[in-house]
Amino acid sequence: MSRRGPYAILADLRAGRRLEARDIAAVAAGAASGAWSDAQLGAFLMAAAIRGLDGEQTLALTRAMLDSGERWDLSSVFPRLGDKHSTGGVGDKTTLIVGPLAAAAGLPMAMLTGRGLGHTGGTADKLEAIPGIHQELDRERALELLASTGLALGIATAGIAPADRKLYALRDRTATVDSLPLIVASILSKKLATGAAGIVFDVKVGDAAFLPRLDEARQLATSLVEISRGLGIRAVALLTDMNQPLGDWAGHACEVAEALDCLAGRGPRETVDLAIALARELGHALGMDWTEAELRSRLASGAARECFVRWAVAQGAQPGWFDAPELPLAPFESVIEAPRAGWVGRVATRRLGHLLADAGAARPVIGADLDLGVSLRYTTRLGRRVEPGDELARLYLRREDPALVARVGACFEIVERPVAAPPLIVERVA
Repeated sequence: MSRRGPYAILADLRAGRRLEARDIAAVAAGAASGAWSDAQLGAFLMAAAIRGLDGEQTLALTRAMLDSGERWDLSSVFPRLGDKHSTGGVGDKTTLIVGPLAAAAGLPMAMLTGRGLGHTGGTADKLEAIPGIHQELDRERALELLASTGLALGIATAGIAPADRKLYALRDRTATVDSLPLIVASILSKKLATGAAGIVFDVKVGDAAFLPRLDEARQLATSLVEISRGLGIRAVALLTDMNQPLGDWAGHACEVAEALDCLAGRGPRETVDLAIALARELGHALGMDWTEAELRSRLASGAARECFVRWAVAQGAQPGWFDAPELPLAPFESVIEAPRAGWVGRVATRRLGHLLADAGAARPVIGADLDLGVSLRYTTRLGRRVEPGDELARLYLRREDPALVARVGACFEIVERPVAAPPLIVERVA
C-alpha cells in the first residue's frame, strides 16, 4: 500500500504521470474506508477519465477494488465454476437461460446480478415476478445452492467490492460514467468476486447498447477479456446485436415467462440461439466442448427448466407455482400497426426501453415499486416486409395512455427499400 497521501497521488495523475499499483490500491482503500473524501475521489475519477488508465493500471484498479471487500473463492470448492455477464439491453433475459442450461449440462454457475439501469431491465428485477423468491446471497448460501442445484443466482451482500459502490455513485455525479477503464474495473470488481474459473461476456452493440458504436463495444469487450485473464480468469466475449429487442417480449414478468419457455425447448429462435452460443463459449473456455445439439437436448428434455425450478424453490419460490406460472400482463392492450407498406428499417430500441421504464417498468427512485406487468410484445423484426395495418408490437400498460402509445409507434421506422436484418452475433473476442 502506498504511503503517499491523496494530494501527491492526484497531482501525479493530473500531470499525466503513471500511477503505481500501490497508489491505485490506496485510492480503492480510501474509497472503501472513507479515508478519501468525495472531493478527492471525484478528482481521481475526473483525472482518470481525462488522462486515461492503461491496461496495467486498469488491472491494478480492478484488483484493488476486488480486494476492498469479500472474495468468495467459490472455485476452491467448485473448480470448474462458470459465470456470465451482459452489458444490458431491452428484452435481454439470457442470464435466466444460460445459467440453468450450463448447470443442467454439468457446469456449475454462480452469477451475481443487479437492478435495472436506465432503459435496461435488471435480472434481479425480473426475478421479482416469481412469488416468494429471495435473492440475497452470501458465500455460505452460494455454496449450498451450488451443491444442491448447480446454480447460484442473486444479489450479493454489501461486503462485495465496497470501493466500487462508492466510486460508482460518484461517477454519475462527476460525468465519468463513460470512462472505459472505470467501466471495466466496476464490472469486474463485482463479477469476479465470486471466484469463478471462467466467464463469458455478452457485450451489446447498436441502438440500445450501453456503448452503441462497434469500435467502442469491441474495445470494452477486449478490455473485459484481457483484464479478466490478467486476474487468472478464463474469459471470452461475444458482441451481440441490440438494434431491436431480443426475443418476443420486453418487461419483467413476460421476460420470465419467455425464459421459462426457452428452458423447456420453446421460445423465440433469437433468444434460444444467443443463450446456446453464450453457453457454448463458456463451456469451451472451461474445457466442456458441448455441441449445439447437446445443449438443445437439455432444453427440449426440460432438464434446464428443472434446474431453474430447483434453484428457485431452494431460494424460497412456491414449488407449485411453476406448474402453471401466473405472470399477468398489465390490462390495457394497444396494437402498434405499420402506417404504410415497406420494410422495417429501424427500431428506436433505446427509446422503447425508456418509454417502458417511464410507464412503470423502472423505479423512479430507489426503493420504489416496479410494475412487473408493463410489457411490450415485439411481433416484427428488422428487415421484415409489412403492409399497412400489419402488427409491429403490442403494448400492455396499467392505464390508457394514447400519447405514450403514439410515442411507442414512432419508434418504428418503415422504409421504402428492403434492408438486411443485422446479425445476432456480430463478433467474437477471445
